[in-house]
Amino acid sequence: MRHRAGGAVTQVRGAAVEAEDFGLDGPRGPVFDKVGFTAGAGSLIAVTGPSGSGRTCLLLALTGRMKASRGRAEVAGHPLPKRLAAVRRISALGPVPGVNDLDPALTVTEQLRERVLLQRRFDSPLRAWLRPRKERAAASRARLEAALGTAGLDLDALPRGGRTAVRDLGRLEELRLSVALALLAEPLLLAVDDLDLKLPESERERAWPLLRTVAEQGTTVLAVCSEPPDHGAVVVRTGRAHGPDEPAGDEGTGAGTGAAGESGDADDDAEKEGADDALAEASRA
Repeated sequence: MRHRAGGAVTQVRGAAVEAEDFGLDGPRGPVFDKVGFTAGAGSLIAVTGPSGSGRTCLLLALTGRMKASRGRAEVAGHPLPKRLAAVRRISALGPVPGVNDLDPALTVTEQLRERVLLQRRFDSPLRAWLRPRKERAAASRARLEAALGTAGLDLDALPRGGRTAVRDLGRLEELRLSVALALLAEPLLLAVDDLDLKLPESERERAWPLLRTVAEQGTTVLAVCSEPPDHGAVVVRTGRAHGPDEPAGDEGTGAGTGAAGESGDADDDAEKEGADDALAEASRA
């Protein structure tokens, strides 16, 4: 599939995502419920809603890290919840607190090197090991440079270059690093949790263009946020139904609805317990 971006023809390799009456039950009732939307390959999907409304659990469910209770969803033609493993193979997690946190003691270079080595060892097809060592190293470098370029992470611009410790990164640069690490897997679907958490408005305005760049280069992006962008995204809302005068979604793409619990505290507890249940599965993935 191809589309035009800025006059140029771009190959779209992302995953089309759709859901219908998609829901997950937690210990205290629905974590999210009745989510429905359709997004084409290479879309930017913004999941928004009140805290505790199941946003993170929806992200984990749509990336195959959590098993939904009812309804249906489909990612790149793989039905959920039946094909969890298949969806995990074609999706990657950017920053998801509590699931794949960066190691604050490592430097940026060490974090990147570790991920490249893991990627090469566990995710490379068998035929790749038959190639000469120099070719494999060159392919890894090219993949790394492409990921850094797409994420907009300039190592030379960091306080100590690549030797900058992860704990010394600003929130936006930490986001760029997490996105770059995820893109090393060349996923069809990239998921980012709490995109705008602790981001001042000036940096928030730079975070969305980062994800748009990823989407424009063909990877579908699923991002949890407190406030969706003004345009250019499929907006999926959790936690409440839409009012009669509220638009269903940006550019007619549709939006999801979710069922909140009786109180914000109960919802927070339900989502936390549901997310905790997913950690073991997510770590194995």
